[in-house]
Amino acid sequence: MAALQKIYNPKKMTYASMTIVDTPGLSRDQSQDHGHGPDRNPSRLAQLRESADCIVCVIPTFNDSDPQKEINALKEDLILADLEIVSNRITRIGEQKKRPLPKAEQDRQQLELDTLLLIQESLEAGQMPSWQQLTPDQRGIVRAFRLFLEKPRMILINTGDEETDHAKYQPLSTPEVPVVAVSVGLEKELAAMNESERQAFLEEMELPSTDRDALLRLILDASGQSVFITAGDKEVRTWLVRKDATALECAEAIHTDMARGFIRAEVMQSDDLIRLGSERAVKAENLARREPKDYIVKEGDILLFHFSSK
Repeated sequence: MAALQKIYNPKKMTYASMTIVDTPGLSRDQSQDHGHGPDRNPSRLAQLRESADCIVCVIPTFNDSDPQKEINALKEDLILADLEIVSNRITRIGEQKKRPLPKAEQDRQQLELDTLLLIQESLEAGQMPSWQQLTPDQRGIVRAFRLFLEKPRMILINTGDEETDHAKYQPLSTPEVPVVAVSVGLEKELAAMNESERQAFLEEMELPSTDRDALLRLILDASGQSVFITAGDKEVRTWLVRKDATALECAEAIHTDMARGFIRAEVMQSDDLIRLGSERAVKAENLARREPKDYIVKEGDILLFHFSSK
């Protein structure tokens, strides 16, 4: 963004934001040793289910904890929470089916029941069914429940400040649930320092350099989000959208009127612009394109939308 600021010299710089909420909603406390299991606070679970786009589980390595055991326990807790929601809904539909209903309503209920029974069977086997197993209507039904196991997940291993061998945790990572190891306490200390203090501290402690932005990028990737940019002399701004969003969806993220009157998007890559130094140079190299509304926006695209306000 600093490079783009030099190119455009805008009146305003606006950065996309990501809200991270620290909640013990699915954590296990000491009562698990006495048979009480995980903390199942219903209000916390409901808030997490409705608001979270991605679940980042922080697992400490202190006190001889077993990260693999904790990861397995997390998945079990998510499955139990989802099973409770699905099973309760199956019971309610069974009660409703005892009453006479119009044929269309009966068909809708039956579709929902069949879908939830499939989900229940899969959850009991420890997984969600693949989207390929579901029809578009069934997918819509599943999405409405915002199940935990459907949400993107990521494991953050919180190591001690002195631990430097983070690579040993990589075997715990899977394509579905990536694992990254970070010393959260150390990162917090470093974040409070200026650049020179941070570098001096790392050298004195003989610690590897850290990259807070890289960690945030991993969280963004895990949550299925991507960044696009709008730029001009009035404002340079980054926006968050889901990965593989279309140009039309990006326009809608800015304003519904822009999407409604969408004509086309002018697209250039931020790397090309920074390398060449100006939009004119990018266009001279034929690296700026006009794209339709179904263009799949790529990470780091700079977009200029043309739309009709009529």
